[in-house]
Amino acid sequence: MNINKKRKVSFLERLTGAVPLEDDYEEKSSEPILNSRTITPARRGNDVFSASEEPEDAQLTIDMFQTPDSIIVKSMVAGVRPEELQVTITRDTITIKGHRQEDKTILDEDYYFNELYWGGFSRTILLPEEVDPDGAEATQRHGLLTITLPKVDKNKKQQLRVKAG
Repeated sequence: MNINKKRKVSFLERLTGAVPLEDDYEEKSSEPILNSRTITPARRGNDVFSASEEPEDAQLTIDMFQTPDSIIVKSMVAGVRPEELQVTITRDTITIKGHRQEDKTILDEDYYFNELYWGGFSRTILLPEEVDPDGAEATQRHGLLTITLPKVDKNKKQQLRVKAG
């Protein structure tokens, strides 16, 4: 297998530095066999990209659940200040974007492990029900982002007074 071939590196590979199974050496090779459980030396997330290749945003992990009157979205965004988060809401989608900034004072050779993800992240979610974007609220506490999206009450009725005019 040609190890020098260029391929897209997954978020999990960038995050953990893991060697995927398809990059293993073939057993017929005289070189030692590597597998996905091989311990790899610490490396920075951006070191797996060539200089001309810009890494794409990682996909943010979320929990989403409902209450009788709201949809709740939670995500860990530790290391990101609230003013660096961008949350965009429509009646049927929500997009969360941000960026974790790495401490650049540590040299690569001084790392024993470097497994944390640094860089941009985003996630767009199609909501299971319509929500009212104007009533949405977002809070961040101890690195946990919580977004409360009030559901649109389709059964709500309002009497409209007709004015003479």
